[in-house]
Amino acid sequence: MSATIFDKIIAKEIPADIVYEDELSLAFKDINPQAPFHVLIIPKRRIATINDIQAEDREVVGHLYVVAARLAQQYGFADDGYRVVMNCNRDGGQTVYHLHLHLLAGLTMGWPPFANQKPKSSGVKHE
Repeated sequence: MSATIFDKIIAKEIPADIVYEDELSLAFKDINPQAPFHVLIIPKRRIATINDIQAEDREVVGHLYVVAARLAQQYGFADDGYRVVMNCNRDGGQTVYHLHLHLLAGLTMGWPPFANQKPKSSGVKHE
């Protein structure tokens, strides 16, 4: 597997505006922010997609959410609220195949997201 842009950020081969780092994860500002506060929280060990998460990954995946809550407290928006999103594959909006959690804050978020888009007929079964 060739290195992703996130692998290069972890290795400090390319610059990023890092806001948090520990032994398991790294968080940095998104270069195309979708909210006033938008960071990506990534595991240092690459997991390509949600579909690739294994039972032994539960600690690191859970840790990403702990980091999100810590950053929400640190940056002062925990009480107002925020959104965390993890996309999976092309139709889910994933563009870098290295698991990452989007942490978005600083505006009131609506639901459902992308309400103006029509669903495609993909054979998705709804029960």
